[in-house]
Amino acid sequence: MRLTVAQALLRFLANQWSERDGVERRLIAGVFGIFGHGNVAGIGQALAERGAGTGDALPYYLARNEQAMVHTAVGYARTLDRLSTFACTTSIGPGATNMVTGAALATINRIPVLLLPGDVFATRVANPVLQELEDPRSFDVSVNDALRPVSRFFDRINRPEQLPSALLAAMRVLTDPAETGAVTLALPQDVQAEAWDWPEELFARRVWHVARPVPEPAALERARTLLRSSSRPLIVAGGGVIYSGACAELAEFAEEYGVPVAETQAGKGSLRHDHPCNVGAIGHTGTAAANALAREADLVIGIGTRYSDFTTASRTLFGQARFLNVNVAAFDAAKHAGTMLVADAREALRVLGPDGWRAAWTFARPERAVLEGFTQAVVLDAVNDAVGEDGVVVNAAGSMPGDLHRAWRAAGPHSYHVEYGYSCMGYEIAGGLGVKLAAPEREVFVLVGDGSYLMMAQEIATAVQEGVKLIVVLVDNHGFASIGGLSEAVGARRLGTAYRARGASGGLDGELLPVDLAANAASLGADVLRAGDRAELVSALVKAREATRTTVVYVRPEPGSGVGASAWWDVPVAEVAENPEAREARVRYEEAKREQRIYL
Repeated sequence: MRLTVAQALLRFLANQWSERDGVERRLIAGVFGIFGHGNVAGIGQALAERGAGTGDALPYYLARNEQAMVHTAVGYARTLDRLSTFACTTSIGPGATNMVTGAALATINRIPVLLLPGDVFATRVANPVLQELEDPRSFDVSVNDALRPVSRFFDRINRPEQLPSALLAAMRVLTDPAETGAVTLALPQDVQAEAWDWPEELFARRVWHVARPVPEPAALERARTLLRSSSRPLIVAGGGVIYSGACAELAEFAEEYGVPVAETQAGKGSLRHDHPCNVGAIGHTGTAAANALAREADLVIGIGTRYSDFTTASRTLFGQARFLNVNVAAFDAAKHAGTMLVADAREALRVLGPDGWRAAWTFARPERAVLEGFTQAVVLDAVNDAVGEDGVVVNAAGSMPGDLHRAWRAAGPHSYHVEYGYSCMGYEIAGGLGVKLAAPEREVFVLVGDGSYLMMAQEIATAVQEGVKLIVVLVDNHGFASIGGLSEAVGARRLGTAYRARGASGGLDGELLPVDLAANAASLGADVLRAGDRAELVSALVKAREATRTTVVYVRPEPGSGVGASAWWDVPVAEVAENPEAREARVRYEEAKREQRIYL
């Protein structure tokens, strides 16, 4: 079958399927792309020729920013438990490097996404081409090599004959729960257009079976022995619980053995918020109830978590506890010198509990706070009510993730979608678009601060173009509220964290900028509603739910509306400083550091 490399690539991708528990779905749901001289004559021509969504062709979506389209693919894949994703194609140069941030986000969060950046000529006959990086050390280097450290698999296709093996390797990584992340196939633009005679077997329907590794018997017995010796265990439920579809098994285990469950950002929703064993968020942004239990626990059972510094409060939270780590990835299962149980979370929970054992302590769930005024916490509480049982909340960066982690009442898995592995400003709207594409039957509420909005709001236009409805709650804090508070805490005096004009002093301390973000959202095609208090917000959210188009609800809450932290986070403070705030912060920092430990 004589096809160009780009034509063969798309024909192959259209016939790849994932399977888990007998359910098959397309592995590559479609292609997001922005075209330029590095991919328009290759992948662009191939998409146009195959109808870009007609028949057995892959649907094509036009994004506004290359980083954003990777975020959309991540939101989509996470919503579908990593069983399906999108491919993202770009030109060479800035189009390709724009994807580096998205690739890092995908790999850090263990989410599959396929990246297809254009590259310079493999033949080198026209070099240097437009946008080419010339490295005097080697002609084999291009800007796409910046994607190597943030990709779980990277290959450059310099000859058509290399494509089949690279494609098979790429699909293996995309469907491996322990290895998945960003997968990059760099495609020189001349090779994309080159024809070759392909074996028809390459384009046969291929099903990739997503494994559920079961516990090794000896490791399972070691884990049970550790459980039997524990009287105050605490489960830390991470994203792996949700990706594995193990929420029912987690609830059954916690109820049968009387074990409290605390949740990471990715694991929030593993248990319903009102489940009697759910003690809320864990770590720096955790509830007082969960963190009190963490300090007294003699065993931490980490299930599907990678133990970020927010989860462990920078290794100050878990006292003298031992660790039992259930994880599909050995890399994460080995952390904190824990007893390793390398297995799928669902399969492990079904067999983990020892006969006759039960935890020997009592615990209480966190109470709902009483809120007043029109603070950010009040805004989030009103949105929580509007989301209800069937909606999804999407967020990523700033002060809101902490408030959400601590106070959000999650109805279940996939109702809470906060990207906090990379905490990437600008993820929210693009990621929300991916969530909605994966779950069109659900109302998707995107919570975004003004800082994140100004970094990447343009995918509102993509949502409008595709007729995909989002409810965007735009919270205007006049700057970076989260970093402003952190800056003040470490003695940096909120430098560069407020959106103000340059004042008479020469600093950025003048009048608030006359920026109208609501008008900006309207210019991108969204309907806009403004709310000045809780009653107006509730009314606007009702209207937004009833709407059929993307709607932005714009609010300006009272300043200083964070709900505070109940555990430490290690952010180094200047060891010497002239200003007294920094010197005082250094004293507090050194006191907190004394509680930090290395788990051996």
